[in-house]
Amino acid sequence: MTTILTPDTPNPESFRDATAAVDRLTELYQQATTFLRESFAKAMESSAPDARVRAFYPELRFRTSSYAHVDTRLSFGHVSSPGTFAATITRPDLFRNYLIQQIGLLIENHDQPVIVGPSTTPIPVHFAMSGDNAMNVPQEGAADFTLRDVFDVPDLSTTNDDIVNGTYVPEDDVRPLAPFTAQRVDYSLARLAHYTATDPEHFQTHVLFTNYQFYVTEFEQYAREMLRDPESGYTAFVSTGNAEITDPDAPLAETLKTPQMPTYHLKRADGSGITLVNIGVGPSNAKTATDHIAVLRPHAWLMVGHCAGLRNTQALGDFVLAHGYLREDHVLDDDLPVWVPIPALAEIQIALEQSVAQVTQLEGYELKRIMRTGTVATIDNRNWELRDQSGPVQRLSQSRAVALDMESATIAANGYRFRVPYGTLLCVSDKPLHGELKLPGMASDFYKTQVARHLMIGIRAMELLRRMPLERIHSRKLRSFDETAFL
Repeated sequence: MTTILTPDTPNPESFRDATAAVDRLTELYQQATTFLRESFAKAMESSAPDARVRAFYPELRFRTSSYAHVDTRLSFGHVSSPGTFAATITRPDLFRNYLIQQIGLLIENHDQPVIVGPSTTPIPVHFAMSGDNAMNVPQEGAADFTLRDVFDVPDLSTTNDDIVNGTYVPEDDVRPLAPFTAQRVDYSLARLAHYTATDPEHFQTHVLFTNYQFYVTEFEQYAREMLRDPESGYTAFVSTGNAEITDPDAPLAETLKTPQMPTYHLKRADGSGITLVNIGVGPSNAKTATDHIAVLRPHAWLMVGHCAGLRNTQALGDFVLAHGYLREDHVLDDDLPVWVPIPALAEIQIALEQSVAQVTQLEGYELKRIMRTGTVATIDNRNWELRDQSGPVQRLSQSRAVALDMESATIAANGYRFRVPYGTLLCVSDKPLHGELKLPGMASDFYKTQVARHLMIGIRAMELLRRMPLERIHSRKLRSFDETAFL
């Protein structure tokens, strides 16, 4: 039998104080990752040990035998039936406030303690190195020993979305407590740093997605204005490469290599600021970004990108507030079948409409001159105009779609799937069915002006949502009848 070297860990212990429970989770995680890092460094400097090196994620466990009545207005913070529930935990330092909040609600609503101890899930050595820029795990074959013979490596067979997809089948009677397992979270944290060129620590709880670089320029300008205002509540601005400024006039260091999805963060001390992600074009990028940002449990994400206007009465620069989605993007068909409706969320819709009214100084019937509410169609073919248009145009007409893009339905559908409140406000950049293609010189001064207004509307909407109680924005509409206790 192979000898397994593991760190000495405390026995599982019950906690009725959420902060103390998170402190223990942090202690266990640090102990495990320090053990793996030191063992790996020693193996690389001298030689691999004649044993397997293994450490485990900490686990949070909760048991209740009662159908105790809880405040049913809450969509989270409680379990729906008696039983045993558990979650593996990673990066408790990064998720500290979230964990304290969610554990605190669980203890309060059920008047039962939580149990903290080591799990039976090994930490892959690659994930144990997270945040340590001085040490990297080499590719297989680069070391003088076979890596997976000594250390645990990422296992994609157990890194999946079964819990959020509603397809998870427990092997025993223990049901999930959180929407993601620790290894799924670690996988996405690593991917986020790669795709966005910013560390997960900088992400804020309100996320704007765009598909146009002009929005980035406007966002940086707005961020600098906020840093000049001591009453704004914003404390720093972070650009790609983790370049961070607190001085509004400070230059930003240039990134040596432009990432696939450049990301920028206007930070607040409590993490409730705004993150802007330029996802580029296409549903695949939209899915990739939201797949990974979802593990950070944001309070809302909105799409503020460009679209094709489908009505002849629309003009370049007009806005479209999506209240329904025609999903022809296909990238989520295996995870969220097209027969699943993606509803508009009243809280988001109201915040967006109010923001449009505030920024444009229009309301009521006058607001209809520049904004349409309707179905947005999302497709996976940017050059759909070059194909036989009879089929696509007929479906667009039958769906009553008012706009067409390549990202919005994907972002909304993944918001629905991951229980992240979502919304869409698009800006018309062309009208291909009416002879106005997106070609050089087509963008009018009015359209260019609308970019700044459009971004400001998205920011205003986020600021309205930030003031909304969590139990209101994270409503029951996004939760099924058998949900995890954690958001």
